[in-house]
Formats: sequence, structure tokens, C-alpha cells
Amino acid sequence: MSTDKVDRRVDHSFHFESSIHEHESGKQGVWLFMATEVMMFGALFTAYFMYRGKYFESWVEGGALLDWKMGAINTVVLLFSSFTMALAVRETQLGNNKKALKLVVVTTICAFAFLVIKYFEYSGKIHHGLFPSEAMWNYDAQTSNLRLFMVVYFIMTGLHGIHILIGIVLMFWLMKRLKNEEFSKDYYTAVEGVGLYWHIVDLIWIYLFPLMYLI
Repeated sequence: MSTDKVDRRVDHSFHFESSIHEHESGKQGVWLFMATEVMMFGALFTAYFMYRGKYFESWVEGGALLDWKMGAINTVVLLFSSFTMALAVRETQLGNNKKALKLVVVTTICAFAFLVIKYFEYSGKIHHGLFPSEAMWNYDAQTSNLRLFMVVYFIMTGLHGIHILIGIVLMFWLMKRLKNEEFSKDYYTAVEGVGLYWHIVDLIWIYLFPLMYLI
């Protein structure tokens, strides 16, 4: 990165004492945001277990209606994307913006692949009358609370999908900055922050997959 670019970045970071202070502040901000995400999904997971204990038979019926193969493929896709994102952060730390850019592109492709698979999964549920709205529910359930299971399923996986979309937007933002050589060995805060976000999104799915599709 050229000296003039570095100087402009420093001028815009006048509220930080140093680049180290900027990096640590940015990272702490990301971790604070991640803590709020954990609390939000933690509440949803708590609701899941409460309802599962109360309406166990409906949860068994609902789990059997989900396609575990699609869920497994999406799990592999996200695990691979987490790996490529970690490599992108590492390459940025080494000053290899071009290599990092390619890895972020791969990560973004994986994110789109996840959403495409989820689209087909959702379409199948809607086609079979399993979307839990008054107008679209049309399924002859064997248990009385299957619809509640589908409510929990669509809320939790849908909210996770929204986080995937946010991640894609952040990836495009990183691509633009990496293409412009805005990062260096001394400044890679944004890439690391997006990497932390993406890892927590992947981690949430690691819990969602077995709870919804397997047990």
C-alpha cells in the first residue's frame, strides 16, 4: 500500500492514539456485537428446548420432515467457507491482498451456495403446505403441535439466513477494499472483524443443524 494511502487512513483515524489502539478498539467492538448475537440466538435455543420437552412428539415428527442431506451439504459448505475466510485473514496479515481477495471471493460463493440450497429446502416445505401461516398451512399433521415446530424452524433458520445475507454484503465491501490494496501487515482490522462475524454465523449453524435435522 502506498504511503499516501496510509497517511490518508491515519488522518481519518484521528480519534485513535495509534494503529494498535484502532485495531484493538475495532476488535472489541466486533466481540461486543457478537455477544449480543449469542444472547439473541441463546434465547431462541432456550425456547427450542422448552418446546421440545413439552411437545416432544411434534418435534420428532417435524424433524423427520426436514431433509438432513440438504442440511449436511450446507454444513460442509459453511465449514469450508469458514476455512477460506480464516485463510483470507491470514493472507491479509501477511500483506497479500490479491490472495486474500481470491479467498474472500470463494467464501462469498459458498455463502451464495448455502442460500441457494436453503431456497430449495424452503420451497419444498412451502409446496407441501408446511409454511406455518394461516393462508399457507395445508398439511395433515400426525401431532397437534407440528405447526409450532415449523414456526421455530423458519424463525431460527430464517434469522440465520439473514445473517448470511449480511455477511455477503460485508464480503463485497471487503472485496472492494482488497482490490484497492487498502490493507497491509499493519492494518487489517476490517478483514479480521468480518472474519470473526463469519465464524460466529458458521458456529450458530453448527448448533442448528443437529438440533433441527438429526436429534
